Amino acid sequence: MDTTQKFLDAAAALLGERGFTTDTDLVTPWLTDWRGRFTGKALGLASPASTQEVSALVKLCGEFGVPIVPQGGNSGMSGGATPDETGKAIVLSLRRMDAVRSFDVDARQITCEAGVILQTLHDTVEAKDLRFPLTLGGKGSATVGGLISTNAGGTQVLRHGSMRAQVLGLEAVMADGTVFDSLRPLKKDNRGFDLKQLLIGSEGTLGIVTAATLRLLPALADRAVLWAGLGDIRDARKLLLHAEKVAGDALEGFEVMPRHSLEAVLAHSPRARAPLQDGHEWNALIELTADAGNADGLPALAQKLLESAFEAGLVADATIAANETQAEEFWALRDEIAPAERAIGPAMQHDISVPVQDMAEFVAAAVPKVEAAFPGTRAVAFGHLGDGNVHFHVLAPSEATPGEWEENDGKAISAFVHDEVTAWNGSISAEHGIGQLKRDELGRLGDPAQLAIMRQVKQALDPAGLLNPGKLVPLETSGETL
Repeated sequence: MDTTQKFLDAAAALLGERGFTTDTDLVTPWLTDWRGRFTGKALGLASPASTQEVSALVKLCGEFGVPIVPQGGNSGMSGGATPDETGKAIVLSLRRMDAVRSFDVDARQITCEAGVILQTLHDTVEAKDLRFPLTLGGKGSATVGGLISTNAGGTQVLRHGSMRAQVLGLEAVMADGTVFDSLRPLKKDNRGFDLKQLLIGSEGTLGIVTAATLRLLPALADRAVLWAGLGDIRDARKLLLHAEKVAGDALEGFEVMPRHSLEAVLAHSPRARAPLQDGHEWNALIELTADAGNADGLPALAQKLLESAFEAGLVADATIAANETQAEEFWALRDEIAPAERAIGPAMQHDISVPVQDMAEFVAAAVPKVEAAFPGTRAVAFGHLGDGNVHFHVLAPSEATPGEWEENDGKAISAFVHDEVTAWNGSISAEHGIGQLKRDELGRLGDPAQLAIMRQVKQALDPAGLLNPGKLVPLETSGETL
């Protein structure tokens, strides 16, 4: 019996029929990333049901030298949960680990396992008049473990921060099978390095997140959703500053989208309706929220924001959603941009950030620069202007061949965009992670000192390089695989 078969037999004996499979029909759906950009191979699919099983499996993989690719909802945007083409790794799914271990309503804390789906988490805490202050378009498939591993963002970062800010405690299995248990939600703890923060955003390259203690907030009693038409992206920046001044902590979301993105959604979705009668070069979607103690004053606050924005000449036209149904329709226009673009044709999609105060100027400068450098393309930027993160997409010319265009002009376009972002002191990954999609670009553009420290940490915590190899951490110049 060869070594590979010995490993497969041992893994099957350890996890049982539900916990380990090599059945092609069951494994194949998890070998391609959500965007369809990467497809790999795997020895099998492991689905442990407990932290103890994860620990034992990691030890077994270490004994046989088998790489591990952790996977949550497989909804990542950078290929971070897809194995390579060698077929030497296993995919480690955390989806069976979906239990809520404890829920302290008074302390506004919940401890849940990595496989809990974000939508399920929302529903669970909302039943107790609480909320988890992070949401995104993929909430029906994204898992807690995946959100932590990529330090996910979303539409509420402006007020509440990214996933990093929501994690009070963490449990993870390290590369040697040791269980790191830091689930205790201590407000003050000065016992050295905050190791949970090292694991958050590490994309499974340093340890496998198995559970977390998360902070919760009081449920929202009301919200006001506004839509404003603007003439220029720089007007959106001025409106954001005005909204922060008028609304204060009630301002929870501030999204922008250009005319092209809105028109694409209106053409793509039969039920979509334009919020304003006339079209505008830019649009801002603003959300104000209030808990029970401040709900009565929210309508007046929204009206005050709108009227003062008109008086200051900051908006060309604007409206407030008349009810919750219309509020959801406004947000649907934002959420449908990506599928509407896919219907148009190929595009290079960039998840970038620059300092918040510079984002409007960056977009105004970068859009025409990219379109001039690559004739026939259209550059569009939309997203979270309030936290300095936009999705900067470059749409292919109408005659472009899907697949071929991305591999040729598309790669040159991405390098061009990343160079521009770097020149503006920004980041080539704001909330989607590095994965395998941007690993080489991080190596090309990253600060040498930072890259050296990342490699040293990876070497220290995963000396055999078995945890999610080929992801996040750029290769050494010698070509050594990490």
